[in-house]
Amino acid sequence: MAARNRLPPWHEEVRLANGRDLLIRPIRADDAGPLQAGFGLLQPDEIRQRFLYALKELSPEMAQRLTQPHPKTEFALVAAEPLPPGEALIGAVARASIAPGTQDAEFAILVSRYIAGMGLGRHLMRRLVRWARGKKLKHLYGDVLESNLPMLSLVQSLGFRREVADTPGLIHVVLDLE
Repeated sequence: MAARNRLPPWHEEVRLANGRDLLIRPIRADDAGPLQAGFGLLQPDEIRQRFLYALKELSPEMAQRLTQPHPKTEFALVAAEPLPPGEALIGAVARASIAPGTQDAEFAILVSRYIAGMGLGRHLMRRLVRWARGKKLKHLYGDVLESNLPMLSLVQSLGFRREVADTPGLIHVVLDLE
């Protein structure tokens, strides 16, 4: 995956190993429609690995909430076709949200199977880490299904430690940012 050109902060053009060009950028309210449309292309297992439970559809309310992160406590990026927001198909979403009253943020990443395995998850996770460090946070954490071996391998390679989760079948992973 190669980055190209000079763009606004948090915007980056990338070319995946398969030659597909994507634009990584902050999520926008205009992305609600494409996010809902892309959700319909996901397999049940992709949804379960991201949301940790089965979800049949992404409601308009949920799409609106996901595309309008609170600027002081949340950060969300999309990897989308290089088209204007609202028109671009979204292939991946990464977000971090500061837990109230802490200096810790929870992460979540979903990469569509159509572009999985090309380093995009690692690229997005590094952006979340950069954002969290810029906010002077202490930890970035998430809960990962124990069956989600690609994500567990990714976080291990980036220095996350594993902790016992409160829920069977989940692994709590934590990156110390200090």
